[in-house]
Amino acid sequence: MGAYKYIKETMQNEYKARDAMLRGKIIAWRKAGAIERVGRPSNLARARELGYKAKQGIIIVRVRVRRGSSKREKPSRGRKPSKYGRFFDYRKSSQTVAEERAARRFSNCEVINSYYIGEDGEYKFFETILADRGNPALTNDPYFSSILSQRNRVYRGMTSSGRKHRGIIRKGFGTNNNRPSVREGQRDFLRL
Repeated sequence: MGAYKYIKETMQNEYKARDAMLRGKIIAWRKAGAIERVGRPSNLARARELGYKAKQGIIIVRVRVRRGSSKREKPSRGRKPSKYGRFFDYRKSSQTVAEERAARRFSNCEVINSYYIGEDGEYKFFETILADRGNPALTNDPYFSSILSQRNRVYRGMTSSGRKHRGIIRKGFGTNNNRPSVREGQRDFLRL
């Protein structure tokens, strides 16, 4: 068995047991900024699965996202709108929101992927893997150059979590209206 299997098991056991070391990390993350560049991934096995390599031009960013539904603005005056509800959920996941915030902060980088690292009562924490577009070590690498050629891929739902909220992770029966997008599938259905 490789070392990554043991790293993965250790991380899973920490999450399940709500280990004191993990709680200490979360307290430190909560006090830090909402978007922070970190030296190395906290879960190396998961980062390697998602495309991380310890080479020049690859950076890891920890992003903090508030948990729960969003509160809809109350109308200032006039009648109550018929569709008014106090809270509403985003169609995007917290992970996609975290990826987009990291891409906005590091505008010279392209998001490769991201993964969950922990949560507390108020926030969820994700680590995002970013690749620098201008770095020659990455532009000469065939794997990273193909990713860097997809400009603004996080905003177009091309990362793993983006593909998930677009509904195109699954294949086969029941997914025929998801491609090229859910909205286009609904238009096709209305045309029939």
